[in-house]
Amino acid sequence: MNFAVLTLSLIAALGLASISTEALLPWAVAGIINTILAAIALAAPKKLLTLTGILHGWFLGVLIWGSLGWQGYLVVIMYFLVGSAVTRVGIATKEAAGIAEKRSGARGPENVWGSALTAALCALGVGVVRAVAPAIALWLVPLLLLGYVASFSTKLSDTCASEIGKAYGKRTFLITTLQPVPPGTEGAISLEGTLAGMVASFAIAIAGWAVGFISPLGIAICVLAAFIATHLESVIGATLQTRFAWLTNEVVNGINTLIGASVAIAVALAIAHWI
Repeated sequence: MNFAVLTLSLIAALGLASISTEALLPWAVAGIINTILAAIALAAPKKLLTLTGILHGWFLGVLIWGSLGWQGYLVVIMYFLVGSAVTRVGIATKEAAGIAEKRSGARGPENVWGSALTAALCALGVGVVRAVAPAIALWLVPLLLLGYVASFSTKLSDTCASEIGKAYGKRTFLITTLQPVPPGTEGAISLEGTLAGMVASFAIAIAGWAVGFISPLGIAICVLAAFIATHLESVIGATLQTRFAWLTNEVVNGINTLIGASVAIAVALAIAHWI
């Protein structure tokens, strides 16, 4: 598929065709950078993404850079690289136990959007609000940026908690009963995984603060939201995921990030109300 055609289609879909050349520049830069990275990913001997995953990742990358600039892109790249790396931690042990990620951790389109749909909607919301409703941008954009960072804090927390727990968790418990279960069981938690998840959520939140998306208070909010969302996801895994076939890991991931972003925004609004 022609990447230039996709870029033009994206611009048209967002109603940007009539906007100035200056406004279109970030989208053009996004198309070029993501095309280069897609070519590198295609040529790499060890695949982090499947072929269709690369295509969908390209589209996501253009959307993020076009809406949020390099700052938003840095956050998503950090999530992707750390998440891909931690998936390979203890891979031999996890493969032997049958609990490793499929395709040796290479992400497909379902993984791309399961992890990043909430963030993409927040990013798109920022772009739309700034373009068509500047009067409300002053208070709404910071909330959407907080939701953006919190969604990736939540997803990386979940990924690290799961992968580190499966590789190094000494004792694994089902979150609903606290009964010991084998690593990799849906809804299982471990101390090692939980601590790894908290560190991961903090790292993404720090990145969000470093690029100016959130405040120091926002860092704490993101870590709290990620902790809540990750454990609610474990509850979903232990109670509902085994009962409903449509609740795939990717769907649950999407729910997880939506919860994380929603909790962060709700906490921020509550704090603003009481200050």
